[in-house]
Amino acid sequence: MDMQGNRPLGVTQQQAWEALNNPDVLKACIPGCDKIEAVSPEQFVIGMAIKIGPVSAKFSGKITLSEMNPPASYTLNFEGQGGVAGFGKGVAHVQLVPSDTGCELNYQVNAQVGGKIAQLGQRLIDGAAKSLSEEFFKKFDVQTQNMLSQSNVVAENAMQTASAQSEPTDASSSIFTPKNLGIAAVVLVALYFIFR
Repeated sequence: MDMQGNRPLGVTQQQAWEALNNPDVLKACIPGCDKIEAVSPEQFVIGMAIKIGPVSAKFSGKITLSEMNPPASYTLNFEGQGGVAGFGKGVAHVQLVPSDTGCELNYQVNAQVGGKIAQLGQRLIDGAAKSLSEEFFKKFDVQTQNMLSQSNVVAENAMQTASAQSEPTDASSSIFTPKNLGIAAVVLVALYFIFR
């Protein structure tokens, strides 16, 4: 199956890229997510619990990154297993495009699913995917606004206490690195791809 869509975000392209690279932000935003860990700079493992209609399962997955173009785009491959509940695999192309009000997240996903989840009615699956994605984006908007506020406070404090001998404070440099981009895959894959 093929899916595509977009979502306006109230932060800049760079800020969205940084938030999508922050495991703590994504873990807090993705419904049911209990694990996001780097295995290598290009590979991540995720874990999450999902309930769609009568099917409940704990999914574990692997995300592999390629074609990274910070802060604009990347391609990812995903494989996920939920035991008898089902499996999913596919590829997603993600792009962050600057806009007058922040940026827009565009995605195209090609996916395959199987197991009990694939046997559920399409309306039920579509409804669950829509509900989970809305929940994710509401939490993501709050998290990015909080990060922006914290960044502004750090910048103000740094300006007030800056000295010529101290190194500049960059609150995001140790957390947000392009190698963590694969974590952003969870946004698309876990909320759209596994559930369709």
